[in-house]
Amino acid sequence: MEGSETREAAAPEILACKRVVVTGVVQGVGFRPFVYRLAKRHGLSGWVCNTSSCVEMEVAGTPASLQAFLDELQTDAPALARLESVVAQPAAAAGREGFVILSSRNRSASRATIPADVSTCDQCFAEVTDPGDRRYGYPFTNCTNCGPRFTIVRQVPYDRPLTTMAAFEMCPRCQAEYEDPEDRRFHAEPTACPVCGPRVWLEEEGRVTATDAGALEAAARLLRAGKIAAVKGLGGFHLAADARNEAAVATLRNRKGRVAKPFAIMVRDLAEAGKLCRLGDLERSLLLSRERPIVLARRRDESDISPQVAPGNRYLGLLLPYTPLHHLLLAQGPPALVMTSGNLSEEPLAFTNDEARVKLRPLADFLLLNDRDIQVPCDDSVVRPVARGGSGLVIPIRRARGFVPNPLPLPLDSEAILGVGAEQKNTFCLAQGGVAFLSQHLGDLDTVETFDYYRLAIAHFQGLCRLDPAVVAHDLHPHYLSTRYALEQPGVRLVGVQHHHAHIAACLAENRRTGPCIGLALDGTGYGPDHTVWGGEVLVADLKGFTRAGHLACVPLPGGEAAVRDPRRMAAAFLHGVYGDNFADAAGRLGLDFTPLELSILRRQLAGEMNSPLTSSAGRLFDAVAGALNVCRRRTYEGQPAAELEMAADESEEAFYPAPIQVEPDNLILDTLTVFRRVVEDCWQGVETPKIAARFHNSLVHLLAAACELVREQTGLETVALSGGVFQNALMLTRLLDRLETLGFEVLTHRLTPPNDGSISLGQVAAAAARLRGEKEG
Repeated sequence: MEGSETREAAAPEILACKRVVVTGVVQGVGFRPFVYRLAKRHGLSGWVCNTSSCVEMEVAGTPASLQAFLDELQTDAPALARLESVVAQPAAAAGREGFVILSSRNRSASRATIPADVSTCDQCFAEVTDPGDRRYGYPFTNCTNCGPRFTIVRQVPYDRPLTTMAAFEMCPRCQAEYEDPEDRRFHAEPTACPVCGPRVWLEEEGRVTATDAGALEAAARLLRAGKIAAVKGLGGFHLAADARNEAAVATLRNRKGRVAKPFAIMVRDLAEAGKLCRLGDLERSLLLSRERPIVLARRRDESDISPQVAPGNRYLGLLLPYTPLHHLLLAQGPPALVMTSGNLSEEPLAFTNDEARVKLRPLADFLLLNDRDIQVPCDDSVVRPVARGGSGLVIPIRRARGFVPNPLPLPLDSEAILGVGAEQKNTFCLAQGGVAFLSQHLGDLDTVETFDYYRLAIAHFQGLCRLDPAVVAHDLHPHYLSTRYALEQPGVRLVGVQHHHAHIAACLAENRRTGPCIGLALDGTGYGPDHTVWGGEVLVADLKGFTRAGHLACVPLPGGEAAVRDPRRMAAAFLHGVYGDNFADAAGRLGLDFTPLELSILRRQLAGEMNSPLTSSAGRLFDAVAGALNVCRRRTYEGQPAAELEMAADESEEAFYPAPIQVEPDNLILDTLTVFRRVVEDCWQGVETPKIAARFHNSLVHLLAAACELVREQTGLETVALSGGVFQNALMLTRLLDRLETLGFEVLTHRLTPPNDGSISLGQVAAAAARLRGEKEG
C-alpha cells in the first residue's frame, strides 16, 4: 500500500536458565526472601528452597538479567549471611511462571551451616517499646534479622518444626507474617507474639507469684531491693544482682563460691556503660555489635559500682541487653546488673527450668523463668579490646554466644576430622573440606557433669554438621578426659597433637597460613614429649609438625597440681632455683610464710625426692612473681595471679631486667631465673611494686624477642605466631608486638579464636589435616 511503513518483527527475547547452589550461613538469615525479592526485581521466574546443606534455586530470564541477579546475590546479601560459595550452572528451563519459595528439602550425607544467635535488632526493640504495637512489652520478640538460632535448633535444615519453637503454634497474624515474602518475619523460625508464643513467669520458694509483664515488674522491684535473681536467657541462666549494691554482690559471691573472679555487668544502654568505664570507638562498636559480647573496658575512677564486682582489676566486663527480656528488665530495674553464669563455680551452665529449680534455688532469691526451651546452652562471649595504633586490636577471651557456630576457613582441605580439645576452657572442633566449626566454650572438663555434657554436645554438633569423622585429633596428655574420650571412639584413626604445637597451629590456621614460623607458645601447662611440663616454648613450626627451638628456664613444680593452685609454692621453686638451700631465708625476707611442715615437704620436693616434675611454664613464672611481690598469694581461680600482676603493673614504666639466653646445641634456654632474681632484689630494695611488675613484663618481652632473633639467624624465618593464655595479657601482647615489629618480624595473633586453650581443638584439626595431606603427597 502506497505510503505505508514496513515494520520488522521484534527479535524474540533470548531466555536462559541457571541452577544455583549457595553454601555458607544462608539459613535463618533472611536469605530466601532476599532471593525472592531480587528475582522479582529482575523479572526472573523460578524457585528457591532450603536444603539440609545449602540454599538451592533455579532462575530463568534474559542473560543480562540473570547476570545482574547473580552479581547482586553476592554483593547485596543480607547482613547476617556468610556466603562460602555460589555455584551457577546452566539448566533446562521448566517454563514456570513467576518466582516462588519452595518447602525445605532434607538430604542425607550433607552439611548445613546453622547461624549463630543474634542480638535483638533495632526494629524489634522499637516494637517492644511502642505502646501501639501488638508486641509491646513482649520479651520474645524477634524477626529474620535477629533472635535465637543455634541455641534452639535440634536438627537441620533450620526450620521451625526442627527447633524448640515447634511447641508453639503460630496465631493467624504471626502465620501471615511468616508466610509473606515481603515481611521481615518471613520464615523467621522463632517468630511469636503475646497471643501464641513463649511466656515468662516468676517463682519464689517454689510458687508462681507473677506472670507476663507482672513477672518482669516484680523481678525489677526485687532486684532494686537487693535480691538475687536466676534469669533464664538466650543460652542459659544468669545470676543477677544490682551491681551497685555491695551487700547483694557480696551475698552472690558467697552463695556462688566465687571468691574473687570478676563478674560481668549488663548495663541498660551505652550511656550507662560510659558512666562506668572509659569507652573508645572500639569498645562502643563491640558493645553495639550484633554478637553483643562481654567487653572488657577500663573502669572509671569515679565509678560507683561495688568494688566486689571486680576486685583487684582495673577493668569491668560490660555487655548491653541482647534480648527484649533483658531490655525490659533493665528498663524497670537497676541500670547495671551483675550478670554472671547461672551455676556453681566450675559446674556447667544451667539451662533447663527443672535444673534451675534444683541447682540455682539455693543461690537465688527468685527465678525468672520462661517456657522456650534451650536446646544448646551457650555462655556469653568475652572480648578484650586493646588500644594500639589507630585502630587497636581485639583479643578474644571466650568464643560462644553470637559467634558459634559460624564457620572458620582453614588454609587446607581435609576429610572429616574431630578435634577434642584440651582439659581447661574446653572446646571441640569439627572440620571438613577447608572449613572448621569450633564449638562454644564448654569450660573445664574436671567434673562429671561437664564431661557428660561434653559428650552430648559433640554428638549434637556432629548431627547438625552431618559429619561422622573417621579421624580424631587429641592432646598427648594421657589423663585429660578429652584424650580419654578420643581413645574410646571405635573405628577411628587417632592423631595425637602436642599441646603447644596445637596452640601455634591454631594461630596459623585462623590466619590462613600453613607455616613455617617461629611460634611462641606461652601458657600454664602442657604435656611435653620429654615428660616434663611445658608452657614457655619457642618452636619452629608449621601445621604438620614442630621442633622445640628453646624454652624458659625449667624449675621444679613442687607438689605437682598443688603448686599450680598455690603461687607461694612457685615462688619457693624459683627462690630455690636462684638461692639454693637458702630459699627459705629469702622467702622469709619476702614475707612468704610457710609452716615447718610445709617447709619440710618443700625441701624434699625441691630436692627432687617426691612429686616435682620440671616445668618451663610461663604461667607458673607469673605465679611465682605474683607470689613473691604479694600481689596474689592465694589463687581462687585459674589465671588469677597473672591477671592481678598485669593489673598491678605501672604502664608508664619502660625499664627491664637484662637476662642472658643460654645457647645449647639445638636449644635455647631463656634465663628467667635471672629475671626473677632481679624482681626479688628490687623488692628487697624497696622499689614500688607497680614498677617491678612492669619491669618483669618488659623483661620477658625483651627475652622472647631476643630468642626470636636468634632463631631467625638459624632458620631465616621472619614470621612469629603468638599463642597461649599468656597472650590474654594486653600489656605482654602489645609490648611484644611492638618489639617484634620493630625488629622486622611479621607477627600473627589470634583474632577469631581465643589464644587460650579455647582454640586448642582448632589447632588439633589443622595439624591432623596437614599430616594427612603430607601422607597422601608422600
